[in-house]
Amino acid sequence: MNKKTKIILGEVFLLLTLLLILFVRAVDVAAIGPQGTSIGLSHLNGGIFALFGTSHFFYVITKLIGYFAILVAIGFAFLGVMELIQRKSLKKIDSVFYSLAGLYVLTGILYIFFDKVPVNYRPILETGSSVPEASFPSSHTLLVCVVLGSAILMLPKFLKNEKLRLIASGVLGLLIVVMAVGRLLSGVHWFTDILGGILISGFLLSAFSLATDILKEKRGR
Repeated sequence: MNKKTKIILGEVFLLLTLLLILFVRAVDVAAIGPQGTSIGLSHLNGGIFALFGTSHFFYVITKLIGYFAILVAIGFAFLGVMELIQRKSLKKIDSVFYSLAGLYVLTGILYIFFDKVPVNYRPILETGSSVPEASFPSSHTLLVCVVLGSAILMLPKFLKNEKLRLIASGVLGLLIVVMAVGRLLSGVHWFTDILGGILISGFLLSAFSLATDILKEKRGR
């Protein structure tokens, strides 16, 4: 995929994200959430929630996948530090680690932003919580899509064996799907929360891939 295609893809994901936020805030808003919280696209979100209900099993499964994603992120951070120790210069570190660090930081900033500026509230009160919590986008979906998605993009650097790379990509891709579907089935998010997490992840991963290409070109000059 060339740079122009990545730019267009990123713009499409960003536009769809902004449209989704607009719809969630302004279209078919009704007080269907806990403690009368207003939820956008209420018929769509309420209908899907009523169809699947809640599942403690999928709640636990998605929590575990989230922990795994955090371990993967820590693993890449460790690899970056090891490369710094070996090469003894920030300038000699592989450029992909810089774009990866930027990706993780931007993801964290967006997490804090949406936590402070709620778009939607959870369909249920989680255990130990007495007030509705912000739920857009699904932070677990966002985390797993970004961390495991970027890991898939980085596999060619770390796995030269094509068979192993395909297997690893398949496993990581499956975990992403299980997270998105499982988070919906767990009942702790509305459908639009999951969709928002996927769209924002698509934008971030497009930006990550583009940034990696640009940094590689600059290093090659």
